Amino acid sequence: MPYCEVGRDQNVAVLVNDDDAAKLNSRIRLFYRTYGCGPTKVLLIIGLAGTHDSWGPQIKGLTGTDRPNDDETMTGDWNKSGGGGIEVCAFDNRGMGRSSVPMKNSDYTTKIMAKDSIALLDHLGWKKAHVFGHSMGAMIACKVAAMVPDRVLSLALLNVTGGGFECFPRVQNRPTQYQGPALLDRQSVNKEHDEENEETKLDRKTLSIAIRFLRAKTPEQRAAVDLDTHYTKEYVKGISASGMQSNSGFDGQVHACWKHKMAQTEIEQIRTAGFPVSVIHGRDDVIAQICYARRLAEKLHPVARMVELHGGHLVSHERPQEVNQALIELIKASESKISPNDWTNLPNKNSGMSFGRTSTEQRSYMIKILEKLQFCLLYLFGLFVMAFQNSRRLLQYLKPVRVRASLTQSYDLEVDFESDENASIVYAALAVDKELQPDKVKRQMSVANGKLSVHFEAVEARFLRASFSAFVDVLTLATKTIEQFGQGMKL
Repeated sequence: MPYCEVGRDQNVAVLVNDDDAAKLNSRIRLFYRTYGCGPTKVLLIIGLAGTHDSWGPQIKGLTGTDRPNDDETMTGDWNKSGGGGIEVCAFDNRGMGRSSVPMKNSDYTTKIMAKDSIALLDHLGWKKAHVFGHSMGAMIACKVAAMVPDRVLSLALLNVTGGGFECFPRVQNRPTQYQGPALLDRQSVNKEHDEENEETKLDRKTLSIAIRFLRAKTPEQRAAVDLDTHYTKEYVKGISASGMQSNSGFDGQVHACWKHKMAQTEIEQIRTAGFPVSVIHGRDDVIAQICYARRLAEKLHPVARMVELHGGHLVSHERPQEVNQALIELIKASESKISPNDWTNLPNKNSGMSFGRTSTEQRSYMIKILEKLQFCLLYLFGLFVMAFQNSRRLLQYLKPVRVRASLTQSYDLEVDFESDENASIVYAALAVDKELQPDKVKRQMSVANGKLSVHFEAVEARFLRASFSAFVDVLTLATKTIEQFGQGMKL
């Protein structure tokens, strides 16, 4: 079986003064296969939890065969017929399939995985190649194009997002209308651009998909979830055949998606490199929203073309003929050195519509800020709810009895632990904590009927407050310990 050892033959220029170099040389092996034969080279990078087999329809469409070149049963010049002289390489990303599975999340980033791809190009001896990626693989492909733009002939991004919160599954507030499989012309793209920032929401169905996917323990359970996200039965069969992805691999690849981000300098590297880009997306994708793909395509203007098709997250399987046609046109555009203005179908930034364009960009920026604010508010709300629940449980134990007025300040506290055993354990733990100023503050404790009684006396109110506050902190810690590890106490 063909394997590539990452780091052994990789271009030294990519690794110089790079902190990720050690991670690349940690005995990572990538399983890959090549298909077809010809001067045109295509590297296929699959997404989260996918293997090289997931590119089946594109391998067949580009090369004319689905039999790998290392298949010993194939003889003759079968791989020279059909496909237009294209050789394709598909591989399993680290953390999936037959490739190595690092255990640490820090070993998974789109930048590190992009260097895996570059190492594979070096291993194959390919100086230049067309780079196509799907979902997480498209994020990796963006990094490859930004890191070694001189080695990329064209770039295809299928069902891509910008990473981070853009990876959260969402659904559209209103259903999209199918407009046919053809490539969008300038007029249709302008129309869709006005709808780019349409509201989205996280509904019950989407939450159910996310929860079921994370709780899946077998290939069959995950396959059932995949079907709900518009995946095809053929793709699900391929996932099940490769076995369940390990927890380390799954967590690592999710970490890579969450940490992915394309800096403006990287976007400029791609825009000015001179190769054409196709952003291909399904309108009904609930995993990666199409508005983020449109936004990325606009950032890559004028070298990008937006291709919107009827389908979900795995549009390459749902609309294979349209996707393959778009990929072939991309290859032809690269070979013919087509000018960006003739290739793109996006609005011209320098046209007379600059005022409206700026207004749309401002609106897009504001919506992006609001989405991040919404996520932060939800996170803070969750912390508030947790703190409120813990405070209520603590107040159930703290029952002030009385405050006696005298020349000294005093306070009595009583905590019901429901058993002498638990109360005695807490008493022993708290008895070790002595007052720092015994001449100014006195504390007496006793245990009776499962209750811990504490009497405080101080010469001044400020000493009483300080002593009581410090005591409650230690009491809270002891109570939580009993709650978690104690036996016989009902909380």
